[in-house]
Amino acid sequence: MSNQPQKNRLLACLPEAEQERLSPHLELVQMHLGQVVYESGVTLEHAYFPIDCIVSLLYVMSDGDSSETAMVGNEGMVGVSLFMGGEATSGRAVVQSDGQAFRLKAIVLKQEFKRSDALQHLLLRYTQALLTQITQTPNCVSKVMHRIPGTDRSISRKW
Repeated sequence: MSNQPQKNRLLACLPEAEQERLSPHLELVQMHLGQVVYESGVTLEHAYFPIDCIVSLLYVMSDGDSSETAMVGNEGMVGVSLFMGGEATSGRAVVQSDGQAFRLKAIVLKQEFKRSDALQHLLLRYTQALLTQITQTPNCVSKVMHRIPGTDRSISRKW
């Protein structure tokens, strides 16, 4: 296995046969600090499985402001909307820490998601964990803001 999917902890959870089937489709890419992986409203062409980089997921508001909703490292993937029925996303993904990731074409991910019960189950469980992280983020920010003297306590609600 030249691409060693097990370098990403999410892919490492797949049975070996699934890893071997995905391996030829995984392209090792360099991710650079500040690199925009995808923009809001753009059709996603790839999913990314970080190896040693970190990617921030941002919600983009109508006025252009954004706020971080989650971070993805080697425990996950970037591009969950691809298998959740969407072609585009309402958010932005930006690299926060240099490193490498596996890139997988969207069409391959969709085909494998339909074909493989193991991959489907794993990605849906990951999405559940990601949603939990997204819902916890505002609560954590709110708690921190309440501990800083002189801070406008309503700021955490003005995402």
